[in-house]
Amino acid sequence: MSKIAITGATGQLGRLAVAALKDRGATPIALARDPAKAGDLGVETRAFDYTAADPAALSGVETLVLISSNDFNDRAGQHRNAIAAAKAAGVKRIVYTSILKGSANPMLLALDHVATEAALQDSGLAVTTLRNGWYTENYTGALDAAVQHGAIIGAAGEGRVSSAARKDYAEAIAVTALDPAHAGKTYELAGDTSHSGADLAATLAQVAGKPVAYVSMPQADYAKALVGFGLPEGFAQALADSDAQAAKGALHDDSRTLSRLIGRPTTPFAETLRAAF
Repeated sequence: MSKIAITGATGQLGRLAVAALKDRGATPIALARDPAKAGDLGVETRAFDYTAADPAALSGVETLVLISSNDFNDRAGQHRNAIAAAKAAGVKRIVYTSILKGSANPMLLALDHVATEAALQDSGLAVTTLRNGWYTENYTGALDAAVQHGAIIGAAGEGRVSSAARKDYAEAIAVTALDPAHAGKTYELAGDTSHSGADLAATLAQVAGKPVAYVSMPQADYAKALVGFGLPEGFAQALADSDAQAAKGALHDDSRTLSRLIGRPTTPFAETLRAAF
C-alpha cells in the first residue's frame, strides 16, 4: 500500500478523510500547519504549511491528497507551493479537491481551482481531480437563526443544488487515494438528488416544527446582509455570487458519480440537517 499524506488534515474535510482511510485499513500521514491539533487523529503527523511548503515534510510520500486551502489569500499560489514541494519530494500522484464543473463553473470561488488544475496539469505528476459540489454542511451553521427568524435568505431563486455531506466527499478521497487506477481521472462529484432553497426551508420547518420560508433576494442585497452578519466583505461577495450562479445551475449535477465511486447512495440533505439541528 502506497504511503498517503493529507494536507489540511485538521480541517473539517481533512479529519473525515483521515478517518475514511483508516476505516479502509490505511495509515495516512496527517499534514497540518499546527501538528499539535492533529494529535487526536491517531496517525503520524507532520508540519506542513501551504504558504511555505517544505518538501521534507513529504519524504517517502507516494500519494498526496491536496485538500484545497480555506485561506482565501492567494489560494492558487498556496496550492502551487504544495505542488512544487510534492514534485521536489518525489511524490508520484496528487489527489486534488477541486470544484464542480471546473473551468465551466462561473462562480468566483472556481477561479482558484481552475488555476490549480492548470498548475497540476503543468506539473507532470499523475493527478486525480475530485470536483466537489456543495457541502450540505454549508447550510447548517445558520439553521438556528433561520428557525428563530422563520426564514432562510439567499440569492439562488429556484436554482437547484446537488449537495452531499462532507463524509461522502471524504469517502471519495479515500477510495481514489488508495487505488492508483484513478490516476489521470477527473470526477464530477455531487449528491444523488438536488434541492432548491424552498426545499431546504420546508425540510428545516419539518425538522424544527416551526414555519420557515425561503427568501430569495438580489445578489447585492444578499451580500450586504452577509456583511451585516459579520462576514468579511470579500467572502460575503463570493458567497452571494455562489448563490446567484447556483440560480443558473452552477451547483447542479445529476450524474451520480459520487455514489458510484463510494459504493452507496449519498447522504440525503434532510438527514444532515436533522443531525445538525
